Amino acid sequence: MFGELVEGMKWLINWLYGGTVALGVPSYALAIVFLTVLVKVVLYPLTHLQMKSMVGMQKLQPEIKKIQQKYAKKDPQKMQQAIMELYREHKVNPMAGCLLLLVQLPILIALYRALYTMEYADMAHAGFFWIRTLGDPDPYYILPILAGVTTYIQSKMTMPGGTAQEPTTRFMTLFMPIFIAWIASTIAAGLSLYWVVFNVLSTAQQYIVNRQIVPVKEGVPQGEGGRKER
Repeated sequence: MFGELVEGMKWLINWLYGGTVALGVPSYALAIVFLTVLVKVVLYPLTHLQMKSMVGMQKLQPEIKKIQQKYAKKDPQKMQQAIMELYREHKVNPMAGCLLLLVQLPILIALYRALYTMEYADMAHAGFFWIRTLGDPDPYYILPILAGVTTYIQSKMTMPGGTAQEPTTRFMTLFMPIFIAWIASTIAAGLSLYWVVFNVLSTAQQYIVNRQIVPVKEGVPQGEGGRKER
């Protein structure tokens, strides 16, 4: 079944390449840009939910800390219930990010395998500026660096308003872009291009989401779950 997914990815890339030929700008790199936009459109509802949840969780951190301080030692179970109630009240889904990763992972793997076994209709259109073919790693590490930078920018945008970060969060904010850049330096440049374009589109979407979400009001909560009693 996975082999069929890879073959389907090859067909889609070649079909999009045919579109670039029709436009008079034949390019497999441009075809991958179109593919990224197409995937982004299809996954838009899921990514929108993920982004809202991530920003919502960051904004709820002060309230979560108050709940933890209140229940962590004497009643951990009640603490978890109060936190989940807080998530439900603010319509935050802590599992949204995992769901998006699970959905996108087969796409990334299929694109990875497709690029390494792609039979290009015209090798003259298989490259990307300084890169001989999209199946080769970037020899100058430009796309990997961009992949790391765009990953960092997007992760920072999920922490609006100067929210104080936990040590683990700070570490992951710095580690993940470096890890992504390293991975991108070892794989097909076409996949790095996909990641960079996807991040740019996601950053634009995240900017819109950040502006739409109303900040959680500050103040010491009086009721359970970080809610002020009326």
